[in-house]
Amino acid sequence: MKVLVTGATGFIGSHTADLLQDYDADIYCIARSTSNMQWLEGKPFSIINASLSNPESLQSAVKDMDMIIHVAGLTAARNEAEFMAGNRDATKNLLEAAKLYAPNLQRFLHVSSQTVTGPSASLQNPVNEQSPLLPITAYGRSKKASEEIVQTYMNDMPITIVRPPAVYGERDTAVLTFFQAINRGIAPLIGFDKKRVSLIHGIDLSRGIIEAAMSNNTIGEIYFISSEEFYSWDTIAEVSKQACNKKSLISIRVPHTVVMGLAGISEIFGKFSSKPPVLNYEKGMDIIQPYWICSVEKAKEHFNWQQKISLEQGIYRTVEWYQQNKWL
Repeated sequence: MKVLVTGATGFIGSHTADLLQDYDADIYCIARSTSNMQWLEGKPFSIINASLSNPESLQSAVKDMDMIIHVAGLTAARNEAEFMAGNRDATKNLLEAAKLYAPNLQRFLHVSSQTVTGPSASLQNPVNEQSPLLPITAYGRSKKASEEIVQTYMNDMPITIVRPPAVYGERDTAVLTFFQAINRGIAPLIGFDKKRVSLIHGIDLSRGIIEAAMSNNTIGEIYFISSEEFYSWDTIAEVSKQACNKKSLISIRVPHTVVMGLAGISEIFGKFSSKPPVLNYEKGMDIIQPYWICSVEKAKEHFNWQQKISLEQGIYRTVEWYQQNKWL
């Protein structure tokens, strides 16, 4: 089996490529010449110099592939147009190339995001695959638009869509700042309410992506792949404290009004920066939501999805990896 992985130089894509080595597969990874190859070096992968924004370069990348796992996506941008180009348009380019040059494709798996539905209304009603799509950010709207493009190709090829929630783990930089704060003895908590979040370790997610791609029951379907439990940030902070071997933490609760004020200021100054700001107004709206939770019942029913890395195991191994690599 010839398997193409997009986004393989990143967090989830690299773990997905690593786990595919357990299968009888020849693994191909798309990477630009300027990409950081640190997670792919020394591994038996074939690297294809191509770009999702360049349709012509994708012809040779997808040619005669048996499976395509599309992990790549833009998670930070200056505006909605950039998000649409990096997510919706890039996905369309890949699908069109697969339609033309991969006639024997057995599966196209598209990695979307829980942001397409937006947050849950309550703790008792986690979003599921039947929930209306109500994204609250430009990123979420671009992932929704990507899903809509993917669905227009479902009559042309066998497609599966998966929606991860918040993800953490080895190689991740997005939540590194949280662990760095914990390592300094500070627990940064947003607001004064009891927020709940679905949270999955990156290797568990990568395993779920592959299981969904390999199952005969998942063609034409959409799945949330996530933890089976909803966690509070107090619990996450406490487990992280123990993993960092801290005796105590100073909890700093930041009111929502302060978060949004800082987000607005960051967005203004970000306009003068060479990179998109980590925090902007929409990201502020994102992180003050009380319930970013989702149901995994459909995945459990269709391909026996099961979370295997507990929160405790995942945080301990993440902290250990950060320490070994001197990120903490």
